[in-house]
Amino acid sequence: MRVGRAAAVVLRQFYLIRGSFSRVLPLFAWVAIDMVLWGFMSKFLDSVAGSRYDFVPALLGAVLLWDFLTRVMQGVTMAFFEDVWSRNFLNVFATPLTIGEYLAGLVLSSVATSAVGLLVMLVVASAVFGLSLFAYGALLLPFVLVLFLFGIALGVLGTALVLRLGPSAEWFVWPIPALVSPFVGVFYPLSTLPPWMRAVAHALPPSYVFEGIRTIVAGGTVSGATLAWGVALAALYIVLACWLFARVHRYAVRTGLIARYSAESVS
Repeated sequence: MRVGRAAAVVLRQFYLIRGSFSRVLPLFAWVAIDMVLWGFMSKFLDSVAGSRYDFVPALLGAVLLWDFLTRVMQGVTMAFFEDVWSRNFLNVFATPLTIGEYLAGLVLSSVATSAVGLLVMLVVASAVFGLSLFAYGALLLPFVLVLFLFGIALGVLGTALVLRLGPSAEWFVWPIPALVSPFVGVFYPLSTLPPWMRAVAHALPPSYVFEGIRTIVAGGTVSGATLAWGVALAALYIVLACWLFARVHRYAVRTGLIARYSAESVS
């Protein structure tokens, strides 16, 4: 893999974003709105519950981290969609760029865009609602790592779906975070779920993060082995997602679908 080729993918995204206010605004606008909405909701719940429970680090912190995962996923898919919408996808793979280099470029683009969103969320949550992620201690780093890795896996999975099914299949990608969120317990303990949903939750890395957040807020301790298992699962999903993308790409090249990729649907 040549780093320069992956960097070229990132550079293209930079020029696209720099030249368009409509691309810059979503990097921080929606996450800021989410922080304000959930921040005031957390404050209201604190006033109702009194001193029995602190909703700001439990609820607002969970929303912040879930939004971070969503932005990581969308950072990958949006960089891919830019090539789809501009009908540039075939041109990209007519170059010496390899699948690994292209995916690396998408991931690096996601790192940059999600970092902007995370910074805005931290500023709003800290300045307006007094949330300090340092309340989670050293576990903040593995929490963010798990969510980042799983967000990348979801993003690569989404690009593979669109590559296989065509540009109109992008509508399958946007609901993915919403479909996953009930299983990972962003806002409630996994114990409230029925047994079959808990079984699914244990296979999803974010569930270990949000259970850990609630444990810390309640004054408990989080097992390092549990978090290590979450990291391992997230890394496994990245490997599987990249394998799926490469397999779909080979199929599209072998069958000639990639040459007709400007069509609304691919069969």
